[in-house]
Amino acid sequence: MALPPQLQPLVGTWRGTGSGHYPTIEPFSYTEELVFRDVAKPFLVYQQRTWSPEGQPMHMETGFLRSPTPTTVEFVLAQPTGQAELAEGTLTPLEEGLLLELQSPQVLVATSAKPVQATVRTYRLTKNQLAADFSMAAVGVTMTHHLHSDLDRAED
Repeated sequence: MALPPQLQPLVGTWRGTGSGHYPTIEPFSYTEELVFRDVAKPFLVYQQRTWSPEGQPMHMETGFLRSPTPTTVEFVLAQPTGQAELAEGTLTPLEEGLLLELQSPQVLVATSAKPVQATVRTYRLTKNQLAADFSMAAVGVTMTHHLHSDLDRAED
């Protein structure tokens, strides 16, 4: 089975900068790389990594993105910090791109991990630019915006 055509625009490597904030931490900035890889199956393999401005590794996660219908998406994600998400949502075609809006109303969390109750992820692709936003309800804080990054398509 081939990759659904609605996911094709995401294929590639995306790099750029981002910023984060949350009521329980100091604001910060980072460099981010997202990779959506076509593996000749009906889903994309996803890898995400971030670095501090000084080049120190920060966060990473990996998973799979699939689109069972032209307007729905499912994102399965695992993080080395002990959280796993199954996010579901919509895929909306835009004039020059697409919009993915995903929610994970429940997050599986290891007993040693920080408690995360729910997440919201938004990806807006416009031409060769990808904006990513992440919100979460965690550590006793209700759903709050946490991260934003602006990424450009990289030459692979």
